[in-house]
Formats: sequence, C-alpha cells, structure tokens
Amino acid sequence: MEQSKVNQVCKMLVQLARPKNILQLPGTSSDSLNALYDLLPEDGQIVVCVSSFGQHSPCKDSAWEKKIHWEVGVTEEILKKLVARGQQYDMVFIDATEKNPINYYNLIMSSNMLRMNGVICVQNLSANETRSQEHINDEMGFTAKKMTDVINAEARLEQVDLPVDWGVIIAKRIPVSHVTETTKGILADNVFRGLKGRSVLDRLRLDGKVAYVTGGGQGIGRAFAHALGEAGAKIAVIDMVLEKAEAVAHELHIKGIKSVAMAADISKEEDVKRVVDTILVNWGRIDIACNNAGINMNSASEETALEEWDKTFNVNLRGLFLCCQAAGRVMLSQGYGKIINTASMASLIVPHPQKQLAYNTSKAGVVKLTQTLGTEWIDRGVRVNCISPGIVDTPLIHTDALKPLVECWLSQIPAGRLAEVTDLQAAVVYLASEASDYMTGHNLVIDGGQSLW
Repeated sequence: MEQSKVNQVCKMLVQLARPKNILQLPGTSSDSLNALYDLLPEDGQIVVCVSSFGQHSPCKDSAWEKKIHWEVGVTEEILKKLVARGQQYDMVFIDATEKNPINYYNLIMSSNMLRMNGVICVQNLSANETRSQEHINDEMGFTAKKMTDVINAEARLEQVDLPVDWGVIIAKRIPVSHVTETTKGILADNVFRGLKGRSVLDRLRLDGKVAYVTGGGQGIGRAFAHALGEAGAKIAVIDMVLEKAEAVAHELHIKGIKSVAMAADISKEEDVKRVVDTILVNWGRIDIACNNAGINMNSASEETALEEWDKTFNVNLRGLFLCCQAAGRVMLSQGYGKIINTASMASLIVPHPQKQLAYNTSKAGVVKLTQTLGTEWIDRGVRVNCISPGIVDTPLIHTDALKPLVECWLSQIPAGRLAEVTDLQAAVVYLASEASDYMTGHNLVIDGGQSLW
C-alpha cells in the first residue's frame, strides 16, 4: 500500500475511534503526526518511540510539545519503562517489518497497555492471498508474515484485514463479555462481564433515546442538550424564545445530533401539551424529560410583590409540575422513563447576600415534588431525580455592579470558583441513563461545597 494511503487509513481510524492517548512505535510513519495531532482532544497525547531523533523534530511549538511526547532509545526498554509507569493507550501503531514487532505486541498485550476496546493498527503486514512469495522469502517479509499469523490467531482481539500489497490489520480488544463461565479463576458475573454484557461507559450511552430540554436555548439548558445529544439521544430544544432554541438545535445538527427546536411557555398547560404531542408525532416516545426552565427575580422579602411571587412559581414550580405530569403520563404508558428536574442549592441553604425569597421557596418545592413523584412512579418504571447546581458562571454576572457580590460568593465556596455549565453535564447524562436505574427522588447537589459551609 502506498504510504500516503496508509497515512489516510490511520487518520480515518483516529477520526472514528477518537482516542485520547496514542502509542506510535518505530517504523510507523511520522508523516501522519501532523494529522493525528490535529485530531487529538485538548488533553490528548501521542507517545512516539524512536531510536534517535535523526530528522525528527522533538517539538515545533508549545502546543505541539504538549501533545507529542518523544521517547528515544531501544523500543523494548521504552515499553518496559511505560509499563512501569502504568501507562495505557487507546490506540497503538506497530510496523510489522520492524525488528521484534511480535515482542512489542506481546509486551503491550500482557501488560494491559492497550485499554479495553482499544485499537491496534499493524502496518506493512503480509496477507497470504496478496503477498508474493518473493516478499515472503525475504527477512522483512517473513517477519511481517509471522506478525500477521499472530494477530489473526489472537483471541483477545477482533480484527479486520485490508488485503492489499503492503497491508494493514485493524484490531480491537474485545470486551470481557466474551469470557466464558468456565475460564479458570474467573467469576464471570455482572461485575466482571458488565450488566447485560455492557461496560459502565456503555450503560451511560443514550443511543436511540428521545429527550427534551426546557430552557434549552442558553446556559445550563444548552449544556444539558449538548451532553444528552453527545451521549446519543435525539433532542427537542424547548425555550420561550424560538430563535434561541433554533440556535442550539443548529449547533446539535452540526455535531450530527438529531434535534428539533420549539418555542413554549411551560407555565401554560396548552403549550406543554403541544410540545409533548409534537415530540410524540416526530419520534414516537419520550424517554428523558429534562425540566430545566426557571427564573429568578431578586427582592427583599418585605418588598416581594405578589406579581413577582406568582411569576416565579408559575415557571419554577407550576410549569415544572405540568411538564413532569405530561411527560410522566407518556413514560408510565411506556413502562420506562427518566425525569430530571433542575432545582438549586438554594433548596438547601439560603444563599446570601442576595435576597430571593420566591426563588428559594420555589426550588425547595422542586425538590419535594421530585421526591414525591420519584417514590410514586419508580415501581412503574419511571425515575424522577433533580440536580441542584451552585452559582453558575455566566456572562450576566461579569459586571462592575455584581463584582463585589461575586467576590462574596467565592469566599463561601470551598472549591474557590463558581460552577461552569460543563460541571453539570456528566450528572444529567448519568441520571438520564440506565446506570442510574436504582436512583429516584434524589437531589444531586453540585455546588463546589457551598451548601456545606
């Protein structure tokens, strides 16, 4: 295979597998480093093993140096050093024509350097059907042929050959669910195999699920919509302002996530019914109801107008109840569903020095509503939980007027910083997934420790 084609295969493989840590052994093309570098996440790293730098450049700039780490020396000694450090990799590139590639492979596999579901890409392999006898008879071809046989006989990998003249085998480490009950010394139960043969990370997947997010056009709701979509769900983005919902739905579309945008005032029963009916017409079910919409209007208690009280409760509690009830009816008929409500750490403490009686009281009501529904519906397959964020860093609080208030908040938070919306994303995925099936009526507090002081 032409080296440029090999590089293209490697690049495509990285795009599909999305590894974070890559190990590249000697002989594999360094020409592909630029492409692989661009495909790595911000905290990703490629470890490149070389006998000497030669024409290689150890670094190009600080960003390059952060992601590309060079190990110089004898390959087997480098591998032993990496093993001693406990290093593991999502993807490993090996050249089958290098000296001792089988030794490298055996050391990588026996030392668990390749993570579960990790991928090995072995280049310059010999395929019986395509490799000529002339090549097989030379030392390099013989080594490549032996490497081919070792990979093809490996029970710990599932592999595919690209049967061309200078071939590539792509092999993925198989999950432990393939281990038999009779394997010596193995208790092949759900802990070992994974529940229903699925790993913990697989159980967090939301593939095929249908979700909606109210207040999804900005802030926490936008972050929840992205998180649920990235985990595999289809997303209905609901917001008072259609343009905001459409902007987030467009972001999701760009990421390959099926999405739809709708405008609704959740304090109105007819709007909630329309949203639920539209989702059912489009996608036939609702698996995840993320009731996030809320408002906060600050005022001293003695000055809180009834209009402010009613407006706050109409959105934060009445609207949330309407959404829970409408989605819950659908889920109860399905026999399964996850409802996730956004409460606040104000349900646990009285945040200060700001004054927000209506908000605090409404969010305490969200928690009690969540607990009540969580106990009533779990035996029919519906789990109801809530998330209580701390004070979230948004552009709105970065004003001169609020600067003293922010400084006061920071002094009250053990974590020493405000929450970012990204701090909340994993929680909503967990509560939406089957991994949390035994949890209901729970208030998951994510506040940097503020409610503990």
